[in-house]
Amino acid sequence: MASSRREKELARQRAERQAARRAASAKRKKQRTAVVAGIAAVVLVVLAAVAVGVAVTTSDDSNQVAIAATSPDASPDASPDASPDASPAPSQEPSPSSSPVLSGVSCTYPPSGTPAKPAATPPPESVENELVLDVRVATSRGDIVFEMDTARAPCTASSLRTLASVGYFDDTPCHRLTTQGISVLQCGDPTGTGTGGPGYSFANENLEGATYPRGTIAIANAGPGTNGSQFFLVYADSALPPDYTPFGQITEGLDVLDRIAAAGSDNSAGAGDGKPNLPVQIERLRVTAREA
Repeated sequence: MASSRREKELARQRAERQAARRAASAKRKKQRTAVVAGIAAVVLVVLAAVAVGVAVTTSDDSNQVAIAATSPDASPDASPDASPDASPAPSQEPSPSSSPVLSGVSCTYPPSGTPAKPAATPPPESVENELVLDVRVATSRGDIVFEMDTARAPCTASSLRTLASVGYFDDTPCHRLTTQGISVLQCGDPTGTGTGGPGYSFANENLEGATYPRGTIAIANAGPGTNGSQFFLVYADSALPPDYTPFGQITEGLDVLDRIAAAGSDNSAGAGDGKPNLPVQIERLRVTAREA
């Protein structure tokens, strides 16, 4: 029965994400149509002005019309870091083959610190919202699979997808397990210290009404605008402030997470907080895309 309820809940969440993707796509199409119509109107005004100027034969050319196109720069406020430190990132640009990113929402990834491991800065365009991105995290304790929410957190999804394409997360530890107050396993820092990152940062997304129930995947940060490569996996409902971008939901492997949590932490960072007593290494992290 528990398994059946879980399957129904996952199906409901998947349907909600698909509806959100469709709504986001329709909104973008409407915005593009409005922008095109606006530009066309301005062009007609400019042409009319030019025609009038020719007819009147005036020498005053100071009255110029500029057409500016603007695009959203997805810069939601990042927030305090309840479980990890956000990270810095790389300066090298991913090649087209290693960065299968399509046009979508515009994102910004300013430089921040030194990359903890060779990485690649995501392109300014995020993943297309209509794509479903599945992430398989092969760990030394078993596989964990989650689906990224590209509709509500496209810039976060683009960052993780780009880093995964260059093997940034491969052979890296999950360095923190918290068993009191909140229930999370934190990964994504190649140094295993909680201070490493990819060499860039980016803003938070999807914070309005954010909650962190069991199975949530969210980005760790150390304050506004400090998101990087570190992320945490929630193995039991956790009361966190809406400061951390929730960008995915575990679809397989919660039992793996439960075994890691059951072994506890070494309390090196305080009671119920430290390195997992059952060491966890990400052996391989890969992202696959499919149609919604």
